[in-house]
Amino acid sequence: MAWSDAFLKVLKDNDVRLVTYVPDNVLTPLLNGVTSDNTFQSVCTTREDEAIGVVAGAWMGGMKSVVMMQTSGFALIANALASLTVPSQIPTVMVISERGTMGEFNVGQHLVARTMRPVLEALGIAHHTLTDEATMPFIVDRSIKQAFMTQASVAFILSPLLTGGNPAGNA
Repeated sequence: MAWSDAFLKVLKDNDVRLVTYVPDNVLTPLLNGVTSDNTFQSVCTTREDEAIGVVAGAWMGGMKSVVMMQTSGFALIANALASLTVPSQIPTVMVISERGTMGEFNVGQHLVARTMRPVLEALGIAHHTLTDEATMPFIVDRSIKQAFMTQASVAFILSPLLTGGNPAGNA
């Protein structure tokens, strides 16, 4: 089973039904799985902070959801997390394709890659860098369960070691 299939299975097992996202090449296997599976409702947003708002509304309506984005998109959501989801205890499950490391061609990705984890820590948001297909399902499953039970957010950072990185250096 490919890493993306295993990840989607964990989402299904945890009754995650709504996936909001901003398109990204690294996330393509996940996004193709989400958009082709009737288990999920998918919403492509124009910005990552918009995706956070959709997820917050879904939680208030009783639906479990996830936000998918790339590292640079994370730079847009600090205010939405700090002023909406964290103080309101809305569990925001984030899936972030890690850019700006391991030979990244786009210099604009580097600064956000260096600041993402400290921002998550400052906001008190648990985060896990997923590097290995063998341990990934366990980490994702247990962390999603904890996020929903404790009404706290969690971020899964998809390392190029897991995903293979950005194919062909595409944006």
